[in-house]
Amino acid sequence: MRFISTLLCAAAIGFGWCANAAAAAPQNGVQYLTLPEVQNTDAGNKVEVTEFFAYYCPHCERFEPRLAAWVKKQGDNIVFKRVHVSRGPGVLPQQKLFYTLEALGLLEQYHVKAFDAMHVQRLRLASDKEVFDWAAAAGIDRAKFIDAYNSFGVQAKVRRAERMMADYRIDSWPTVAVGGRFMTSPTQAGEAAPGPQTTQTEAQLQQSALDVMDFLVAKAKAEKK
Repeated sequence: MRFISTLLCAAAIGFGWCANAAAAAPQNGVQYLTLPEVQNTDAGNKVEVTEFFAYYCPHCERFEPRLAAWVKKQGDNIVFKRVHVSRGPGVLPQQKLFYTLEALGLLEQYHVKAFDAMHVQRLRLASDKEVFDWAAAAGIDRAKFIDAYNSFGVQAKVRRAERMMADYRIDSWPTVAVGGRFMTSPTQAGEAAPGPQTTQTEAQLQQSALDVMDFLVAKAKAEKK
């Protein structure tokens, strides 16, 4: 156990975190959860990190800039993925929007713009036509977008997202999975051990999640050795 702790600490140094004391380390069942069964990942020697999110979700929209900066900081240490969650007919067009952008290789260019469409421009994007109109107005070829949107590939990704939500037991978002095994979120990471508790701002909760994610990436990487 002492060897594992030393290895974990050494791995975590690269992220600016080290568990100098057990009390300082995030606790399983408090700041993060461990799935009973490890999910398959295809990250090789890297650590897979997956965000479960939705475009309509205001907490996801506010988390995005901090998360993007965190992913950039990780560099080649992780493989980062996103899964747009399902939640009924009104969200399906947004979900298909995400996977269409991904299929067309436009996600990096339009991901934040899709958030802005809903949270700044106040567009509902709750129907196919609303999504098509937004895509065309944003400068995407309408015909190509519609073809991809209605493709079997996008439909398959929607079905896979539903399976992953079940496999990872996703019931709120944003939630982040690390290494196919560990789960945390701003709300989860902001949980404190028994004792005096203080109210945290959303920005503080987000930072807590990123700190726990540093810990979990280091833990997952150490366990690969």
